[in-house]
Amino acid sequence: MPLRALYVDFNSYFASVEQQLQPELRGRPVGVLPVLADTTCCIAASYEAKRCGVKTGTSVRDARRLCPDIRLVEARPAVYVERHHRLVEAVECCLHVERVLSIDEMACRLTGSDTRRERALAIARQIKHAIQDAAGSEIRCSIGIAPNTFLAKVASDMEKPDGLVVIEQADLPEALYGLGLRDLCGIGKAMEQRLLRHGIHSVRALCAAGREALRTAWGSIEGERMHARLRGEELPEQPSQRASVGHSHVLPPELRTPEAAFSVLHRLLQKAAMRLRSYGCVAGALHVKVKFQDGGRWEQQARFDQTGDTLQLLGALDRLWREFPGKSQSPPHGVAVALTQLGEQTRRSRSLFDAGRSHDQLNAVIDSVNLRYGRQSLYFGGAYRALHAAPMRIAFNHIPDPETEGDG
Repeated sequence: MPLRALYVDFNSYFASVEQQLQPELRGRPVGVLPVLADTTCCIAASYEAKRCGVKTGTSVRDARRLCPDIRLVEARPAVYVERHHRLVEAVECCLHVERVLSIDEMACRLTGSDTRRERALAIARQIKHAIQDAAGSEIRCSIGIAPNTFLAKVASDMEKPDGLVVIEQADLPEALYGLGLRDLCGIGKAMEQRLLRHGIHSVRALCAAGREALRTAWGSIEGERMHARLRGEELPEQPSQRASVGHSHVLPPELRTPEAAFSVLHRLLQKAAMRLRSYGCVAGALHVKVKFQDGGRWEQQARFDQTGDTLQLLGALDRLWREFPGKSQSPPHGVAVALTQLGEQTRRSRSLFDAGRSHDQLNAVIDSVNLRYGRQSLYFGGAYRALHAAPMRIAFNHIPDPETEGDG
């Protein structure tokens, strides 16, 4: 099979952007935090910090212990999103970007003469130069080239930072034998345990297993899909359906009270409701979660007729909050809301006594004003204490839209 996929993975993206924009951070260990507080953890680390053992999820306390001279900076999601779009344009100038997988990953398709090894390598080097020209010397990427996107992603992880790895059909499966099972996309901790129970203890054993054996190990057709991917086949992308719309926030020290936590939840839910409507969706359930400083958590869920109305959703939040244990717990440390059981707004059937019709115009006006004049121009009062909390965040495989999720 020819080389048909090129995968671009930006190295330590958030930390690299900070090093590019703040020259004093270059060459130094850097940790990026969601909020400047001693009780939070790193959401990104520079390669200098990674060499000291700091990684995503490392607490501030441990980061300082592992790397005493680490510089900790607060994340700037709006900046990372702006740079992301600049980087997509830079890659697009060299090769069409077929899919953007996340804020720091994208996949491209190789066709025609570009499928030849030397030509594919030349394009990869051109992409690296274009990235440096567009975003600066601190923004580096690892590029993988392979017969399919799955293997190209694997190749991009083999050499970091600033790597360039090619896996050709003739290299398979031996090129994969040095990897661990968890190094392969789609195999997490639970799946690894399933494979071990089925006698598959290594990537070598995984590659040697037959199609039916992998289907049995996975318990679904996904095992057959893995069998095909390992052999270089490019499978059609599975149609995805949005399952939830939500936001979470690590509370800064001044907001670690039940009253302030509720205000932040109010703000998060208003943001989520606006996003929900922008997707043309309605929700049938609200899930609320509070994490406490002692490691405990409180979770509640409410179900209702599908709606996209902010007032109805806030009413559900109010009802759930009546069950909150209050000051009997340790201080709240983080909060999250998620709207689930989604459906298309046009397909929703209204209740005979649905008052939502009268709210549709109100929601439309609120959205219109906030899009035109800034996201805090019109809001419901429960969010007042948290107007400057819960800024735009970047989640895995979701790139925020500044229009609906920005802080302006």
